[in-house]
Amino acid sequence: MAIPAPSRPPSPTGSPGIRTGSSGRPGDREPAGGGRPDLPPRPDRPALSAPSGRSVRHLGPNWYACVMGTAIVASAGAALPLPFPWLRGVYEALWALSAMMLAALLAARAAHWGRHRDQARRHLLDPAVAPFYGCLPMALLAVGGGALAVGPGILGERVAVAVDAVLWSAGTVSGLTVAVTVPYLMITRHRNGPGSAAPAWLLPLVPPLVSAALGPALVPHLPAGQAREAMLLGCYALLGMSVLGTLIVLPLVFARLLRHGPPPLALTPTLFLVLGPLGQSTTAVGNLADAAPGAVGAPYARAMSAFAVLCGVPVTGFALLWLALAAALVVRAFRAGLRFAMTWWSFTFPVGTCVTGAASLARHTGLTAFTWTAVALFALLVTAWLAAWIHTALGLVRGTLLVPPARPMPDSGTPDDRPATAPLPATV
Repeated sequence: MAIPAPSRPPSPTGSPGIRTGSSGRPGDREPAGGGRPDLPPRPDRPALSAPSGRSVRHLGPNWYACVMGTAIVASAGAALPLPFPWLRGVYEALWALSAMMLAALLAARAAHWGRHRDQARRHLLDPAVAPFYGCLPMALLAVGGGALAVGPGILGERVAVAVDAVLWSAGTVSGLTVAVTVPYLMITRHRNGPGSAAPAWLLPLVPPLVSAALGPALVPHLPAGQAREAMLLGCYALLGMSVLGTLIVLPLVFARLLRHGPPPLALTPTLFLVLGPLGQSTTAVGNLADAAPGAVGAPYARAMSAFAVLCGVPVTGFALLWLALAAALVVRAFRAGLRFAMTWWSFTFPVGTCVTGAASLARHTGLTAFTWTAVALFALLVTAWLAAWIHTALGLVRGTLLVPPARPMPDSGTPDDRPATAPLPATV
């Protein structure tokens, strides 16, 4: 049943039903039924109904972060040289959980696009939500990489390779699509004002980097010669796409912090998203160096191994600096009253990439300092994952997460010229 709008005095021209619409601009016409409760709603503009905590209408693309955060715990744990064989079973269980979560979310998001296409289009036109479409390809890639890292114990070697190949291919194609489409929308349709630069802007640019980091694991399973070399160098090209894009966006994010101060409380955890391209690039150059001997000539393989250290160490240093800064701002936010929001999943996958990056440096340098750094970051990752998982489960049980956003979404075809705020930051 349509919710009648509050009564308003008639306009000077006597035309009823003309007021500021969902885009926030004067002159937008109120949908039929909004100001005239006696008229039925138009079929192409569904009437508002009481919010439901079980509907997929407000299931945004940011939910794929739950899959990413769960899968990275398994993959990062498997990369650590910990002397506890029983942990292998834990990692396998976590990977299986992430695979089931991915299947459930793919089905739910398909239902979202099928039943609520108007809302899905509005997500693409919302500058705060559209960047989170980068989470879909990263979820595919994270589960695919976990299939080869820890999945053989469950699936067997051949099936694990096939699963990784399919998910890596799907994640890479969708990641390249997102890396072009979302920036295109940001340029042509979104209207971002001064001070609207956000760490989430990195999300559409990171999927090719994840492909570059996980693709080398498939190199030994390809035919020797051209196929392996093409795969290896193709991953280097994917690495360059994301790294150069990150170098463009990251200064905007830092300048926004310096000029406009900390982000809103619910968005403070997204500062950890900056760690994603940093840790993932270190992981990528290390994994590419590991795969190089069987794909390219010895001189190139030695150069790639040296590059893994010369590039990885400085980037890891900056990642630790950013981690300290972001952690200080998060502590400040907690003291100011930060409550759980889906943005808490920003604590998981980016930290996990730093774990795999530090573990890669430990392999290439032999320094135990990097091993202990990876172990300490892994402890932080597990703590963050437990906190995000428990609160998310409680929010789903209580029905407080799948609710309408706190602010109206831009109407289809009408870009929102307000600064980006939050990707559906439901709190519990």
